[in-house]
Amino acid sequence: MFNIDLTVKNTPFPLSVQRKSAEDADAVYQLVLTAMRSGTPDIIELKCEGKTEKKIAVRASEVSGVQVIQKEGTAAGGGRPPGFFALSAE
Repeated sequence: MFNIDLTVKNTPFPLSVQRKSAEDADAVYQLVLTAMRSGTPDIIELKCEGKTEKKIAVRASEVSGVQVIQKEGTAAGGGRPPGFFALSAE
């Protein structure tokens, strides 16, 4: 399973959707990247393959970053992918 995480301006947490194959994850990554480069306020709509009821819509001009991470089983260390800052209370 692959997670595609979107960093949105003025939002403290990433939005994410899942894809089952690397090819599908790369297609979503390219779609978001193309929308970000366009500079127009178009809406990007994405559905999650992992949780079929999950859908997100975001303005392309508000996306500041996108990353693809392969999710492997259970992750030690909280399950958060590298690349995003997270605070934890210990």
